[in-house]
Amino acid sequence: MTTTSLPESLIATLPGASYTDPDIFRLEQEHIFESMWFCVARSSELARPGAFKTVDVGSESILVTRSRDNSIRAFFNVCRHRGAKLCTEESGEVKRAFQCPYHAWTYDLQGKLVAAPNLTKMPDVGRTEYGLVDVAVREWLGYVWVCLADSPPSFEEEVIGAVVERLGDVEAIERYNIADLEVGKRIVYDVKANWKLIIENFMECYHCATIHPELTEVLPEFADGYAAQYYVGHGAEFGGDIKGFTVDGSEGLDRIPTVSEDQDRKYYAITIKPQVFINLVPDHVIFHRMYPVAADRTIVECDWLYLKGVVESGKDVSRSVELFDRVNRQDFEACERCQPAMSSRLYAKGGVLVPSEHHIGAFHDWVQARLECPERQPR
Repeated sequence: MTTTSLPESLIATLPGASYTDPDIFRLEQEHIFESMWFCVARSSELARPGAFKTVDVGSESILVTRSRDNSIRAFFNVCRHRGAKLCTEESGEVKRAFQCPYHAWTYDLQGKLVAAPNLTKMPDVGRTEYGLVDVAVREWLGYVWVCLADSPPSFEEEVIGAVVERLGDVEAIERYNIADLEVGKRIVYDVKANWKLIIENFMECYHCATIHPELTEVLPEFADGYAAQYYVGHGAEFGGDIKGFTVDGSEGLDRIPTVSEDQDRKYYAITIKPQVFINLVPDHVIFHRMYPVAADRTIVECDWLYLKGVVESGKDVSRSVELFDRVNRQDFEACERCQPAMSSRLYAKGGVLVPSEHHIGAFHDWVQARLECPERQPR
C-alpha cells in the first residue's frame, strides 16, 4: 500500500499501475489464474463423450472434454509434436479422437497418442509419454474447475472452503442443488476493465444506493451500503412488499424445494477467488465466471440457473434475468468508468476505501501476497 497519512477511517487501495501494467497482469496470470482452481464450463456443456470446450486460463489454452468413461478430462491444448494448437474451435464434438490440423498427430479422449504419419516406424515414441499433458480437473456445483499447477492446492480448502467461509457450512449451498439446475439464460459481457475492479465492485455495496435502484428496491438493506458478504451466513432479506427476485418485485418462479425456511426470501452472494461469483435466491442461482483477457479487459460469462421443470416448460424467466442483467450492466459500466483513471497521475498512489469496504483491503492484501510469495499466500 502506498498512500500515506490517511485518517483512521480510510484504508489505502492498490496503486493505479496494478490495474494497467501488462507486467503485473502477466504475474497475475502465472501466480493466480494458472496456479489456482479456475472454473471453465458448465458440466452440461460436455454432455456426451467427445464433447469439448477450449478456454484460456491465464496465458494457456486448455482443452476440456468428456472421455469414454464419462469422466471430465482437461489437457493443455498443445500438440506434442511441434506445438500447434490442437483444437482451434471454442467448442464442438469429436467421435473418437482429436487430430492436430498441422501434421495429423492424433490423440484419443484420454489424451493418449494413437496415430501419426509414420508412427509405426518410430517404435521408441511412447504413446502415453508423448500424449497430451493432463491438467487437474474437478466437478462441483455442476461446473468444471481446472488447475494448471504441478501440485494443485486443495480443492476442498480453496474452493469449497470459500463457500464455508461465507455461508458457515457447505450444506447451506448444497440445499440449492446447483448441479441439478438448468441454464435458463446465459449472457456474456465484454468488460473494458481490469478483473480486480470487477471483484472489488462485487464485494461491496457502498455503491448500491447510487447505481442500483432496482436492486435496492428488492433488497432494501443494500441501500445502507453493507454488502451481503459482510457477515458470515448473512442473507439480505427481500423487502416486505416484494414477492420475488425480479426486476419489478413481482412473483418469481418455482422455488427450489430443498432451500431451507431460513434461506427463503433472502439473497446470498459468494466470491470464490479468483474468478467466480455465486448469487443465491430461493428460485434460481446466478453464477458468474470471469476470464481476464488483458490488464484492461475481462470477459464475464453469467448463467441464470433454474429448476429443470421451469426451463423445460418454457416459463418466462425474463423478469428475473432482467434484474441481475441490469445490476451487471450498471456494475460493469462503473468499472469501465474507473479503468481510464487508473492511468491518471492522480491515482498513481491509489485511492482510499471506507470502513464498510474493509474486505476489499483484505482482497488487495491477498493479491499482493500471491504475487510476492505465492507458495504461502493467505486464502
